[in-house]
Amino acid sequence: MDASLLTENLSYILPEIVISAALIIIVLFDLIFHNDKRIIPYLAVAGLAVAGFFIIDQFSFEGSAFATSSSANNFGMITVDNFGSFFKLFVVCVSILIVFFSFSSEEIQKTFDRLGEYYALIFGMILGMIILVSASDLILIYLALELLSLSSYVLAGFTKLRDRNSEASLKYLIFGGVSSGLMLFGISIIYGMTGTTNLYLINPLLQAPNLNLITVSFAMILIFTGIGYKISSAPFHFWTPDVYEGAPIVITAFLSVASKAAGFALLIRLIKTTFVTFTSPDGYWQLINAFDWQALLIIISIFTMTLGNFTALWQNNLKRMLAYSSIAHAGYLLLGLVVMSDQGLTAILIYFVFYALMNLGAFYIIMLIANKTGSEEIDDYTGLGSAAPFLGVSLAIFLVSLTGLPPTAGFIGKLYIFIALVDAKMIAVAIIALLNTVVSLYYYVRVLKHMYLQKSDSPKDAILPSTGQILFILILLVPTLLFGVYFTPIVTFAKNSISLLGF
Repeated sequence: MDASLLTENLSYILPEIVISAALIIIVLFDLIFHNDKRIIPYLAVAGLAVAGFFIIDQFSFEGSAFATSSSANNFGMITVDNFGSFFKLFVVCVSILIVFFSFSSEEIQKTFDRLGEYYALIFGMILGMIILVSASDLILIYLALELLSLSSYVLAGFTKLRDRNSEASLKYLIFGGVSSGLMLFGISIIYGMTGTTNLYLINPLLQAPNLNLITVSFAMILIFTGIGYKISSAPFHFWTPDVYEGAPIVITAFLSVASKAAGFALLIRLIKTTFVTFTSPDGYWQLINAFDWQALLIIISIFTMTLGNFTALWQNNLKRMLAYSSIAHAGYLLLGLVVMSDQGLTAILIYFVFYALMNLGAFYIIMLIANKTGSEEIDDYTGLGSAAPFLGVSLAIFLVSLTGLPPTAGFIGKLYIFIALVDAKMIAVAIIALLNTVVSLYYYVRVLKHMYLQKSDSPKDAILPSTGQILFILILLVPTLLFGVYFTPIVTFAKNSISLLGF
């Protein structure tokens, strides 16, 4: 590879380079100035801001980097397109919020002496995620997934304040190891059949008339196992409740939003790059007749949302309840992919923006309450509406938005999913999703009932958030309400971000 080509390829991965450099700077600063770690979070924010600048600069630009000599049309291991840039920017924005989230976390502040390691692991996750959303080679996909997973395994048990922290980390590691092994087995089968790991090269090879469809189906199910584990879809969700409950709340929030988004970006790119031959004028994808993705995703999405919602009904721990809620939301998001159209893909991007706001907001308030009460149990929320009026009202709005009721952003997210389903004439699936939404209303309202309609046996101490904490909540709360009535900018941004390289 000559110098000019190397320079061009490196220009495509400037965000990844910035994140890697920021990780190294954080580690070095932690080693050199180990007695003063207060500046480390600000270094993290600065690194993320610079990476965000380069990501924004890549919008409306398409290209491919690190192509081998055999790559058709010079498609390489990394692709730069609006779709990947959207998810990279999403991950970076969520990560900045998580840094400020960490300021208020007593669990993280109690491990202040290990703050350098904490942010180094966070940046390891971020690097894995932004590589994952733009990777177009199965080997690079696997390496990025492992980088993301290994960092998150450690972070799940990072605080070591309770036994459940170590339990969460161990369970996450075991389930993650099994799913990664199955995914790697599926990748090896695809490589054995096609002789390549590049998604763009695999596409025409899967159209061969003598292809063994049973073997392809088996390999794709194995690969989907690894992705399904990352997005918490049933039946690969078993790790989610225990890990979400046992991990520090800030890490639980990060896993439930950013990690899930990276998994969905990977699944969408895998399907559209490898199995779609062209997009019709009305926006529907024409898939190769090698594996029935639509049937699999319909079954998985219905199973995921139904299991998540009905299991959440019985949860008394709010983190565990939100874990099952997160599983249910993965089911709703899969519905956007089920229709196999640009309209469905737009709905997914819209949903993710709004889901990040309301989910991070709910977790943040639960963390602030847990800081004061030392509990995440729903019974300890009895009477909190009067003891913490601002937090109570804010949590109520976030939970209403998670349900999908107007006039909140959550309603708009679900509305676009339902519109895509109805336009695709999947009325039965839309009705099942609607019924699931009704079920979810019960366990969200149950929290509000404890806060406002039940009286506590003993008076609650007032919980007064600081000015900074109020400001952080408003940063999430105001858009949740604003986008419920004025959502055109997000819809326009999503529509401009659905293009993948080559399509």
